[in-house]
Amino acid sequence: MSPWSFSSAARSVTTCFTALLPTRADLADVRRSPRRDLLAGLTVAIVALPLALGFGVSSGLGAEAGLATAVVAGALAAVFGGSNLQVSGPTGAMTVVLVPIAAQYGPGGVLTVGLVAGVMLVALAVARAGKYMSYVPAPVVEGFTLGIAGVIFLQQVPNALGVAKPEGEQILAVTWRAVEEFAKAPSWTALGLAGGVAVFMLAGARWRPAIPFSIVAVIVATLVAQVFGLGAAQPIGNLPSGLPAPSLGFLDLGALGTLLPSAVAVAALAALESLLSASVADGMTVGQKHDPDRELFGQGLANIAAPLFGGVPATGAIARTAVNVRTGAASRLASLTHAAVLAVIVFAAAPLVSKIPLAALAGVLLATAIRMVEVGSLRAMAKATRSDAVILILTAAATLALDLVYAVLIGMAVAGVLALRAIAQQTRMDKMPLDRGDLSVEEHELLADHIVAYRLDGPLFFAAAHRFLLELSEVADVRVVVLRMSRVTTMDATGALVLKDAVHKLNRRGIAVMTSGVRPGQRQVLESVGALQLLRHEGREYATTPEAIRGARTYLECAGAIPALSAQRTLSSTQPPTTIAREESAR
Repeated sequence: MSPWSFSSAARSVTTCFTALLPTRADLADVRRSPRRDLLAGLTVAIVALPLALGFGVSSGLGAEAGLATAVVAGALAAVFGGSNLQVSGPTGAMTVVLVPIAAQYGPGGVLTVGLVAGVMLVALAVARAGKYMSYVPAPVVEGFTLGIAGVIFLQQVPNALGVAKPEGEQILAVTWRAVEEFAKAPSWTALGLAGGVAVFMLAGARWRPAIPFSIVAVIVATLVAQVFGLGAAQPIGNLPSGLPAPSLGFLDLGALGTLLPSAVAVAALAALESLLSASVADGMTVGQKHDPDRELFGQGLANIAAPLFGGVPATGAIARTAVNVRTGAASRLASLTHAAVLAVIVFAAAPLVSKIPLAALAGVLLATAIRMVEVGSLRAMAKATRSDAVILILTAAATLALDLVYAVLIGMAVAGVLALRAIAQQTRMDKMPLDRGDLSVEEHELLADHIVAYRLDGPLFFAAAHRFLLELSEVADVRVVVLRMSRVTTMDATGALVLKDAVHKLNRRGIAVMTSGVRPGQRQVLESVGALQLLRHEGREYATTPEAIRGARTYLECAGAIPALSAQRTLSSTQPPTTIAREESAR
């Protein structure tokens, strides 16, 4: 590489990174409504505390990992992210991905995956890949959310029943074994606490949505467990008073190869959920619009830093972001305040937090899973079209049965196939009546006996081309077929090849094919497969349909299929047909 090209590449990379960094406008936004932002941040922290603890426990790394993630990742994503209102931290969707990783590779594997996923997210941000996330269809997102809600609910069943979590990675099998263990020796204490917390949260949310009933329910459940000495209500356990010193001691370079697929899954999920959450925040406000590439960059930095402090991979949290918006947040200061309040709790209240029963946290997550299901939205999506309903149900089922990223890929693949099918069905070949022009009734009927005209509408591509070939091959009892192609919206190589094959088959049957209105944009694909040369054979490509009809009449007269219609018309019709090439040269 020459010095000049190296310098140019360096400047390009520098420009990319500079565009992803915080701006003066971000600082100006922070100064506008500090009181509103501080109050919103405090409210979000109260809501986030039990969720961070619960998701940390569910991930397999413990409550302290959830708190470390909420503090470190929440602060970095708030500063460097692309949304003014996004709140980041551990989430249920991410926990679903992390559970099998923790079971197979242990805590070190989870932390390594988080760091590698963070690097991938930064690379996606530099590559400006954020805009492509908007192509995920709404039924896939709804099905994905429904499936995640189901997985989160099932994950909490062992703690809610007060039994040890059975071994295994398949959530349905693990849940069933937990129910069997409970049936052998039922203990109603944990179930009562979990159910009570969940019911209290759900009822409170319907009564006063702005009040953080989750923290109230957890405090009440903890006091009940302590006062009445409910031994079956297992507490979280000791929490460290503060964040651990940053360390790379967990990184196992030898396992990076085997952990790479898991890191890709975590990065994909972090990107998808973060950008979805940021879009939700935009929709709940007026004048707010996130930068998708900056959001990926912020989430990447957050996921690089969180494992250094023992945290799990993080992403934008839709529920906490929604609370942030509803309580009046106007800038990133609210998200920063949320992280700062949780940091104070980590340093000052760890002994109190450690007494919270696991069953109470299970109740919080059970209620959270139930509240994730938007019945009205699901009903509307299911009623929209049959394809949307199929995509939604399939994505939700795949989320429950398979890996989350596989579920999204399956949903998008099915959505793509159904979309292609719908587009292919728009391709039509309609028989059109011949324009009489200056012909008499007898002359028009004579031509109609020998010429048939078809108008092609819509895209002629691989998903629709073979149906077109079948219809065209069934043409019979005519001498000339006129194809009106001005309404063909797009054409790929398959469509061009099928058109060429159809012309060949008709020619072998003694049927001449005339075409009109071939668009300039379709000439390249027709020429690349040799179809354009075939269509131009003996001057059978025309600019307009009337010219094609005159060419067809000339062909029939020369072949002796019809008599000359009149001296004047014979004279005009026996002139050499005007082809596209001659028209272009005349211009």
